[in-house]
Amino acid sequence: MKRIFPIVFILTIGNQLYGQQINRRPSPETYGRGMAETVMNNWKDSFALGGSVKWTYDMGVILKGFEGLWMNTGDARYYNYIQKQMDVFVTNDGKIRGYKPDEYNIDHINNGKLLLTLYRVTLKEKYLKAAQLLREQLRKHPRTQEGGFWHKKIYPNQMWLDGLYMGEPFYAEYAMLAHEDSSFDDIANQFIWMEKHARDEKTGLLYHAWDESRQMKWADPVTGRSPLFWARAMGWYGCALVDVLENFPLDHPKRQALVDILNRLVTALEKQQDTKTGLWKDIIAYNGPGKEKNYFEASASCQFLYTVAKGIRMGLIPEKKKPMASRAYKGIIDSFIVRNNVNGYDLKGTVKVSGLGGNPYRDGSFNYYMSEPVIVNDPKGMGAFLMACNEMDIMLSQRPGKGKTIVMDNYFNRETHEDAFGKKIVFHYKWWEKDNGGFSMLGQVFTRYGARTVSLDSAPTLANLSKASVYFLIDPDWPKENKTPNYIEPKHIEALVNYVKNGGVLVMMANDSNNVEFKHYNELAERFGIHWNENMRHDVIDNKFEQGALPIPAAHPIFKTARKVYIKQLCTQELKKPAYSVYSEKGEVIMSVSRVGKGIVFAVGDPWFYNEYLDGRKLPEEYENYKAAQDLALWLFSNAKSRSNQ
Repeated sequence: MKRIFPIVFILTIGNQLYGQQINRRPSPETYGRGMAETVMNNWKDSFALGGSVKWTYDMGVILKGFEGLWMNTGDARYYNYIQKQMDVFVTNDGKIRGYKPDEYNIDHINNGKLLLTLYRVTLKEKYLKAAQLLREQLRKHPRTQEGGFWHKKIYPNQMWLDGLYMGEPFYAEYAMLAHEDSSFDDIANQFIWMEKHARDEKTGLLYHAWDESRQMKWADPVTGRSPLFWARAMGWYGCALVDVLENFPLDHPKRQALVDILNRLVTALEKQQDTKTGLWKDIIAYNGPGKEKNYFEASASCQFLYTVAKGIRMGLIPEKKKPMASRAYKGIIDSFIVRNNVNGYDLKGTVKVSGLGGNPYRDGSFNYYMSEPVIVNDPKGMGAFLMACNEMDIMLSQRPGKGKTIVMDNYFNRETHEDAFGKKIVFHYKWWEKDNGGFSMLGQVFTRYGARTVSLDSAPTLANLSKASVYFLIDPDWPKENKTPNYIEPKHIEALVNYVKNGGVLVMMANDSNNVEFKHYNELAERFGIHWNENMRHDVIDNKFEQGALPIPAAHPIFKTARKVYIKQLCTQELKKPAYSVYSEKGEVIMSVSRVGKGIVFAVGDPWFYNEYLDGRKLPEEYENYKAAQDLALWLFSNAKSRSNQ
């Protein structure tokens, strides 16, 4: 099976009815940061829930919210909090404190998503080893006769909607990283079977759980279904679908089945959304005795918002569902969010827990669900709120990148190595890489502005660049990096020159004299009046960051908000018309622009915007590389055509 990394589609909101009301409030990022402050104040050192520190899925829900906030802002405080909390449990040899695999509790898998994040960012073996423990649980986890994961060993023969969120997003990301192509059939089937057994044909809603044996008191003796539609269960299910699809191969034959399940769920939920508040009741579509006790529930409303907003962003759900997201967002802020005394926000209205069976026995009745306490700042609700804010932040951001496709060269820069799973892969300066040498943070910048990021594995031609609004050509290989490099040849040069002349935007990033192929790269660059010098400037020693500092003058034509940036070990340029300098230092050109025909070229002598100098984990706060990346993105968009539909 062809391995396809996730491609992100970003769409605009266009909801005029609620847009003005939303825009008068603090931004979703502000709400997310405020909730994060509350989390960091409430759980400074570790997640002690119920008085003890446990390996619990609640922690993973909150930390996924922190991950999205970090990616959207470049603020390393959020990443550091994730690592700090996970390191309470992960030992140096890759064990997980308090984790008991023989319990076969699907909830224990949820935190594995953060283990994979930490591994992909740091490449530290301990996080991968810990993740492999969870993957091993899934290999042995008890299943229904069909193959569905039991919710827990103590709940035999039962599939719960909750379990799809706890297990499948981790399973999908691990399978993508480990090249377990066959696992995607198993992942898809979990959703297909759950819908088959739990979906109500009349409403399209899904019951909380299904008992294959029909032995549970709560189970219908004919269908095996639990009695009612619990909102948060469907919230888990919706979140699981969009998260799994983020890492699901685009060419897999069962991908469309998952997209269809997602859309059936969203359609059913839209019919149940309250017209006045935009929220959902704890028990959806209930009209029986005591219905006046039913209440709008915060965590589920946040989960549904996350599902819809992310689904729209990824192109999985039609844009016409945007009003659904806008109504939910407004209702959540109005009904559940209050300021607190730690410069943050509190979240009201989350039911603490709801389950089935167990001791004392939970019968799945309406009275049972109404008996569970509704509390302030439940971590499941706070995490869902953070995730929802992250998606609304993207949805409500300015959209200069809408309709624009950003293409990363994956042909001239094609270094390979053997990954942790023993497979030879392409790496270095790629959208999907989260470690220091990757471009995942830059990709997120483009994502927030509404663009689509893709990679081009073949040599550039006018045909395959026809939909490229911007083409990134970074650090072409030479024999030191690649024994059989793909050199820039005359036919490639003609294609790229004509691409620019026809209105394309080309970003050229070189490197210092020890790390880039100059001869052929210069043959291309010189067609735009640019020549790379085989030298090195800003050779920073021992993290003496001032050696790599670049002050940005006021009224700079590209970098309008960043005032001081960092760049190290770059080569300089010599220019001829039509190229001109946009940043020089001591008489040497650091960055240049060239306008040729209808298009434009931006050139800098270093890859510069890779994660190490964008994700906030290394640079002191005074260096505003993240802002500079945003500035460059906006400048590129202002010069680029929308080519997605050409």
